Amino acid sequence: MNALLIEHYTGIQNPLGRWRANAHVWWRRFVWRIFLKHAQAVKRTLDLVMSFVALVLLAPLFLLIGILIKLEDRGPVFFCQRRVGKDGREFKMYKFRSMCMDAEAKLAEILKSNQHKQGVTFKMKDDPRLTKVGKWLRKFSLDEFPQFYNVLIGDMSMVGPRPPLPREVKLYSLADRRRLVVKPGLTCLWQIGGRSEIDFSGQVKLDVEYIESQSFWVDIKIIAKTVPAVLTGKGAC
Repeated sequence: MNALLIEHYTGIQNPLGRWRANAHVWWRRFVWRIFLKHAQAVKRTLDLVMSFVALVLLAPLFLLIGILIKLEDRGPVFFCQRRVGKDGREFKMYKFRSMCMDAEAKLAEILKSNQHKQGVTFKMKDDPRLTKVGKWLRKFSLDEFPQFYNVLIGDMSMVGPRPPLPREVKLYSLADRRRLVVKPGLTCLWQIGGRSEIDFSGQVKLDVEYIESQSFWVDIKIIAKTVPAVLTGKGAC
């Protein structure tokens, strides 16, 4: 009879059976840790290669976008914003500026027009704060391209939940905070399935689905599907 069954039915401690059970648990944990480290190393390698190549190839486009932004209102080309990353750590996220220079000050005035009724995230069709150049940048997600730099330095990943604002995280439930157990990404499941047309609860559901099933091939599929999603501009704010 199995040593553990003998112990269960007789109440007699079996040191050998107990040792075997503990060794089995230890071995499973050890293998799982090795698997996680390997998967993280592969994901980080993908992030480094793709972000570096993107920054090099897109450099001429970056220059053109910067010139257009400057010509419109002579304001700064880049917009830097505090976002919340893995395990709640805040970092600076970079974007091409797509709004007027006092956009943050005007936010309170238009919050009542939020189309996301749950109130955690914000979406407004024809946001009056957008500049003329900014509307085109937003439509095709060109404003997000500087985040390849965030991926390169390790703040973000190519694929993962989009990084939330600190004020949004303050409204999170305990279940919502599951989004913060991995690095935020440039693209994710809801970015290729409707973008900002998906409400907050739908975004959380898809983010958790990704976290529970993430792998190298899942990331590749999401990245591949991001290209047509961006080109069509469907669901853009």
